[in-house]
Amino acid sequence: MVSFLFRRFGAMLILLLVVSFITFTLFYFGPADPASAACGQECTPDRVEQARIALGLDKPFFAQYFAFLTGLVGPRMLGAPGAEQMCAWPCLGKSFQTNENVTDMIANALPYTLSLAVGAVLIWTTVGVGFGLLAAMRKGKLADRFIVGAASVGVSLPIPVTGLVLLLVFVGTLGWFPFTTNQIVSPFGEAGFWAWVNNYFLAWVALAVLFSAQYVRITRNNMIETFSEDFMRTARAKGLRRRKIVFKHGVRAGITPIVTMLGLDLGALLGGAVLTEQIFSVPGLGYTAVRAATSGDLPVTMAITMLAAFFIIFFNVLVDIAYAFIDPRVKVN
Repeated sequence: MVSFLFRRFGAMLILLLVVSFITFTLFYFGPADPASAACGQECTPDRVEQARIALGLDKPFFAQYFAFLTGLVGPRMLGAPGAEQMCAWPCLGKSFQTNENVTDMIANALPYTLSLAVGAVLIWTTVGVGFGLLAAMRKGKLADRFIVGAASVGVSLPIPVTGLVLLLVFVGTLGWFPFTTNQIVSPFGEAGFWAWVNNYFLAWVALAVLFSAQYVRITRNNMIETFSEDFMRTARAKGLRRRKIVFKHGVRAGITPIVTMLGLDLGALLGGAVLTEQIFSVPGLGYTAVRAATSGDLPVTMAITMLAAFFIIFFNVLVDIAYAFIDPRVKVN
């Protein structure tokens, strides 16, 4: 297990390095000019050049890239010559648009994305796996056909459609939920648990409609296949109760693909639920990433891209470790 973890985390560092290089290259050779955007619309060429020097964009490609990497392992100096400031570790740079420390921006945005992810994952996992298992146990019956039909409708509904309908009905028409989530980031804050739920519930549902439908289909198909395995027939032949056969033997063997999906989906969600955060005005990582990308704010875009890649790779490692505990037939080598 120890050697496996060393190999996987070593591969994770290499992959993060590749992601950072590709992202940096795309922005460096892209058509946008961050110095012009940071200076404003009525800047003179001299002021644009001054902004370019202050942002460090006058340096060669590899000098800029290695300066960014330096901030990942220790503090570094930022700013124009003569007006440099020390950036403490981890130094992800400063925003080209607001001059705010990128590390602070990530720290402010991450709690919103975590709040969005936690509730959505709990809903879609519970609903998706629960109804998928029920459909598998009632294969061919009315309940199965109804659940499969509802899942097919859910899969076909994109998040923008679901989100806008929820806002129109429950915020605009009925007024049951607030539109903004800017003030609540934690269920343990001063506002309280139910205020936190009230603020994020519609965003959770918008995500859960799509993802739970996918989990229903995967769970149903995989459990039907598991029920036909030899060890399940042997358990039935021994006269074990159906509940014990299903939950002790079947679910444990058939849940592996669900764990894989959950790891990938959770990693991607923590990297930034872009559409959902835009629709519901949640100032999380996805919302921040869109604003940074559209304005050519390279330090913010680099930081969020690498954070998203880290979450996806990290949860993949956790999934591989979880396999050994969920299914004894799987060994970590």
